[in-house]
Amino acid sequence: MATTSKRLLVSDLVSTDKIDQVPSNYIRPITQRPNFQNVVHDSIPLIDLNDLNGPNRANVIKQIGQACADHGFFQVKNHSVPESIIANMMQTARDFFNLPEQERLKNYSDDPSKTTRLSTSFNIRTEKVANWRDYLRLHCYPIDNFIDEWPTNPASFRGHVAEYCQSTRNLALQLISAISESLGLHKDYMNTQLGKHAQHMVLNYYPPCPQPDLTYGLPGHTDPNFITILLQDEVPGLQVLKDGKWVAVDPVPNTFIINIGDQVQMMSNDKYKSILHRAVVNCDKERISIPTFYCPSPEAVIRPAPEVVTEDEPAVYRQFTYGEYYEKFWDNGLEKCLDMFKTS
Repeated sequence: MATTSKRLLVSDLVSTDKIDQVPSNYIRPITQRPNFQNVVHDSIPLIDLNDLNGPNRANVIKQIGQACADHGFFQVKNHSVPESIIANMMQTARDFFNLPEQERLKNYSDDPSKTTRLSTSFNIRTEKVANWRDYLRLHCYPIDNFIDEWPTNPASFRGHVAEYCQSTRNLALQLISAISESLGLHKDYMNTQLGKHAQHMVLNYYPPCPQPDLTYGLPGHTDPNFITILLQDEVPGLQVLKDGKWVAVDPVPNTFIINIGDQVQMMSNDKYKSILHRAVVNCDKERISIPTFYCPSPEAVIRPAPEVVTEDEPAVYRQFTYGEYYEKFWDNGLEKCLDMFKTS
């Protein structure tokens, strides 16, 4: 009979206890399981950013707008983040999760308000079923406000992660300008609506799972932030909901996966959609993914852009602060919160 896990982290449950079945607190009800036989393999748009700042900018902007409207997800290549920085980031994540249990646990906390913390699942204080995931969450903008909280083991951690954060922030700002422009807004409009801006990232570790059909790395959810820039290793696991079916998105070397978050859906007045996605696990290989979440600062006031609101298409959402939205997101355990902020 399945048991309930006693260890704080699922990775240690797997590596130390050598389990051959999923503990009961990780098992989803039958109607909520991954149902792998119904998953389709398809691709999401791949956009070359090489011309984003060149003479063909308008064409790239059009592709980004189309991807935001039709998919909510797209991949980018020629994104200007050096391969060496990406390789260092992925190796740093791997080295961190390979540290001894007691060393990793120095960073452990179940308090969602902490700006640097190692934890497991999603929000273990409120959720009823656990997820097959450990993660290290870091706030990283402004970087000087947070870097002294970050782990110092591995020794290269702060240097490599800081370099990666700065590179992905530059990419995020370019993409936000492009998304703004694709809606017919001034390219700086969305940037100016994000207050002082914020950025955080998560190093996700999904260990091998003896019964991957019973649980998730993360169940279906949308991202509460503005945009997400996802780096993943070579092991598949991301699935995106398209036309009512889950689509497996296989990793493509030297690309990032971009998805728009709830704040873009709200600011575009539903012209662009924040799409459900999930992480599944497998029984053979560990998987590492590293999403960077670019966000408004907590005091930023979010509202539909005036230019996308018309008499025929009135504002779908009331205005709110991002801090208010983010608090609801954590309290609701990955449930999409946008409906709570509709005007009617």
